[in-house]
Amino acid sequence: MSKQITVRLPDELVEFMDELVATERATSRASVVARAMERERRRELAARDLAILAERGDYPDLEGLAPAAAGTVLSDLD
Repeated sequence: MSKQITVRLPDELVEFMDELVATERATSRASVVARAMERERRRELAARDLAILAERGDYPDLEGLAPAAAGTVLSDLD
């Protein structure tokens, strides 16, 4: 299910979205906005997780997580 919304954006962002669609790097303006919102949601979740880790202290069992994550290809972000 989806909802239709109205969003006012600066001209340069709309031009950028149109370029993505014209070069087939996105299927529509809506898909660009949805992809950006998904990234923002993941960023917010990561920031929340980082705050939890910082507040609760050291987790030795997670020491290898950052190097492993750094080498992970996130193809959905291309």
